[in-house]
Amino acid sequence: MRKIPFDKAKLEEIAARWPTPFHIYDAKAIRENAKRLKKAFAWNKGFREYFAVKAAPNPHLMKLLKEFGFGSDCSSMAELVLSEKVGNVGEAIMFTSNDTPADEFRKAWELGAIINLDDITHWDWLLESVGNPDAAEFENRVMCCRYNPGPLKGGNAIIGKPEEAKYGFTREQLFECYAKMKAAGVKRFGIHTMVASNELDPEYIIDTAKLLFELAAEISAVTGIDFEF
Repeated sequence: MRKIPFDKAKLEEIAARWPTPFHIYDAKAIRENAKRLKKAFAWNKGFREYFAVKAAPNPHLMKLLKEFGFGSDCSSMAELVLSEKVGNVGEAIMFTSNDTPADEFRKAWELGAIINLDDITHWDWLLESVGNPDAAEFENRVMCCRYNPGPLKGGNAIIGKPEEAKYGFTREQLFECYAKMKAAGVKRFGIHTMVASNELDPEYIIDTAKLLFELAAEISAVTGIDFEF
């Protein structure tokens, strides 16, 4: 059992000062875990952690994690604005949204975020939302698609089954969308998947990575694009 970093008297002192209910965050523990995560992936010079803002949309936590180079994983206007306010802009933002209003795509575009499309229809909607940019405007932008592996991956009790989820492209749709993006002038690409939350089995994560690397290689061979991540 984990021990909290203060005693009952300290808790009563805090409650006397701040209205309840409240959240207390352990900044020391967060910093230590951020260091551990960075150390674990230090072998990969291109590694960057993106903190899911929706998990705790608190600018103080976001600033703390920014000290360690963490970016912002955003899915809404509010999260984009929070990220901008704490100084995470450009490729420090990864924007993934399922049912996206035009103004959110425009905001992500204005901030220079990595835009991670969630659906085959999102490509045309993005173009329309941001004013049909020409090839020059795509020159240095990173575009990404979210893959749903369907029955190729099992889920868990928390997230359910991927094939029943509304999120992400089918395999065939990925090839179609990356070809369209290349034709529009996109030169920088990523590929993404998220098939289970709170999964603690390392073999599940390894299997997912293998599946994604193999798919990226196939898409590259067919479309002639290179993936940055």
